[in-house]
Amino acid sequence: LAGMPRRYSDFPDSYLTWNIVSTLGSTISLFAILYFLFIIWESMITQRTPAFPMQLSSSIEWYHTLPPAEHTY
Repeated sequence: LAGMPRRYSDFPDSYLTWNIVSTLGSTISLFAILYFLFIIWESMITQRTPAFPMQLSSSIEWYHTLPPAEHTY
């Protein structure tokens, strides 16, 4: 717990670099969350059809019932 002390309004100059790194990291996290929320919102609004729908699967594993019966394999 030898990091930056909490509940101080003014930090020593030796913590300036770590304060900038922490601020940059939290800013990147904020933009990532906003971008993620935008992607979710945009996908709900446009309602595009999926490129590979599950109904068109023709491989052998999709012909089995789910869950598979006992001793199927």
